[in-house]
Amino acid sequence: MDIATLDFDRYKRRGYPEAVLCQGKSVEQVREIAEAWRERAEASDEPLGTVLFTRASAEQLAVVEEVFGGSNLFIDPTARLAAWPADPPPPSGGRVTVVCAGTSDLPVAREAALTAKYLGRDVTEIVDVGVAGLTRIMARLDDLQQADVIVVVAGMDAALVPVIAGLVSCPMVAVPTSTGYGASFDGVAALLSMLNSCSPGVGVVNIDNGYGAGHLAAQIAAPRRHDA
Repeated sequence: MDIATLDFDRYKRRGYPEAVLCQGKSVEQVREIAEAWRERAEASDEPLGTVLFTRASAEQLAVVEEVFGGSNLFIDPTARLAAWPADPPPPSGGRVTVVCAGTSDLPVAREAALTAKYLGRDVTEIVDVGVAGLTRIMARLDDLQQADVIVVVAGMDAALVPVIAGLVSCPMVAVPTSTGYGASFDGVAALLSMLNSCSPGVGVVNIDNGYGAGHLAAQIAAPRRHDA
């Protein structure tokens, strides 16, 4: 291919499959990449893992569906994500809980949740529990405290991060989103708030990086070698 070098051996090398970031690619480039992946997977004697197509537009998702024939393909329009084959691996390791402050943060949160799921983790989603109504998050305290790692997705002031961090003992991955009004600066305010949090045990990924957060959480919750 003269447009991409696909990492067909990533699953064998790392245990995690390739992911294709569709944002910035043309529809035809996505088509060519999908066709190359399908051809290699069908010809290979070894599993390549489930390939993820992330940040895909409706047109790009339609092309992916066309290439794979809609057969054994999973598509989530909210997360703008497609996965082939559709079935995630059996869950192993610890539980990843993904929390989003508001429904506007849901696309990024769902991307994180699906990434962790397709990397083999048991995933729980908690939606729309921002600090404007603290009773909502307190009602899910049992779920939070049973998690092995928590991904918190929030925009605006990102106050949900230190609130949850003060209630749980597990590691947290914080994801700032570009949700918010003018002074949020497209997520920069949330990013700085998370980076300046006084709560220990919180790692921060880039703005709107649901895939990166889900991947990191999946690795944190991965089974130890002697448990595998």
